[in-house]
Amino acid sequence: MSQKKPHLNLVVIGHIDHGKSTLMGRLLYEIGAVDPRLIQQYEEEAKKIGKETFKYAWVLDRLKEERERGITIDLGFYKFETPKYFFTLIDAPGHRDFVKNMITGASQADVALLVVSAKEGEFEAGISPAGQTREHVFLAKTMGIDQLLVAVNKMDTVNYSQQRYEEIKTQLSRLLRIVGYKPEEILFVPTSAWEGVNVSKRSPDKTPWYNGPCLYEAFDYFKEPPRPIDKPLRIPIQDVYSIKGVGTVPVGRVETGVLRVGDKVIINPPKVIGEVKSIETHHTPLQEAIPGDNIGFNVKGVEKSQIRRGDVAGHPDNPPTVAEEFVGRIFVIYHPTAIAAGYTPVLHIHTATVPVTFAELIHKLDPRTGSVQEENPQYIKQGDSAVVRFKPRKPVVVEKFSEIPQLGRFAIRDSGRTIAAGVVIDVKKAEGY
Repeated sequence: MSQKKPHLNLVVIGHIDHGKSTLMGRLLYEIGAVDPRLIQQYEEEAKKIGKETFKYAWVLDRLKEERERGITIDLGFYKFETPKYFFTLIDAPGHRDFVKNMITGASQADVALLVVSAKEGEFEAGISPAGQTREHVFLAKTMGIDQLLVAVNKMDTVNYSQQRYEEIKTQLSRLLRIVGYKPEEILFVPTSAWEGVNVSKRSPDKTPWYNGPCLYEAFDYFKEPPRPIDKPLRIPIQDVYSIKGVGTVPVGRVETGVLRVGDKVIINPPKVIGEVKSIETHHTPLQEAIPGDNIGFNVKGVEKSQIRRGDVAGHPDNPPTVAEEFVGRIFVIYHPTAIAAGYTPVLHIHTATVPVTFAELIHKLDPRTGSVQEENPQYIKQGDSAVVRFKPRKPVVVEKFSEIPQLGRFAIRDSGRTIAAGVVIDVKKAEGY
């Protein structure tokens, strides 16, 4: 693998059954990132259970349970290269039960591929108020993914109709604009994962009306995001391992700052301090890690039991901020009734998940202009934008969006639905930190 190419983390998002796993499995197979014998083996296994169309999806869906149910549950990680970039692919689940994993995936990504189905009825279900296309697009923007690429998949089901493609492009552009994306800067590639159309090479025979890049080429249209190395070190922890002969190894993505071998680090909220003995990324040792690197780092002086997913590592001279309470600006994506002060759903911020209380509704805002519409509203509902004072029920690291945006975006969820998404305006530090 070339270390010279810039590295991008790509998350694949979209509604369940719109063909995300099949499309990416097909792409990896066509560009030679997957052993063809593996596909052959999957094809035989898939035929046996009467699901031949799943052979490509299985490249990403390694868990047996996922194969039997035909949906993606956990995050799959894959590597592939384009002429310009080296990608780590994060295949995120589309099924509603698994949005929590999708948030973790999106919080680690630089760019996203949104897959929508061109099939009659399927596209419409995805962008309906209850659909995941809509929810995922809101979450991607909240999680700081500013660059999006769209694959209009399953074009074979509509006979590669240009009219259907244009109709989807128009409707989706409307939604993307509401969220804050600029549709005119986004590529919409018509694909068929099943027939391999416009996946790794252009297919003018099937889509003579389309003259843009195929999916594989489109990935090189992404711009390399800035790497905030001059900011304080922040590494939200995703997992912690205890490795024989090595010791405690937290795993996560460097969001800001630089981590070097020999550094002292503090991990908050538990306030544990240790020394970095080694750093590695995808089994390659590093002397230093910069923003965007997914790493495992061995910390001396820290027990596995002391830290957990959702904690954040930083340097002791500028430790991660633990919040007593914080003020956030939110947009209510979905709520069956209305939200009043005292409501306690779940906060998802970087890799952390904690219960949080809406302590005070400060202002209701005009979602289009951002100006104050109402002071101290009694309640807020779906479609409203508001400034709210939140009180986490457990210690959690929260940073101001204006200072460290990577740790200043959050989602609010309740009983399996994303209720709201927002950014942190202000933080009141917890005592003792």
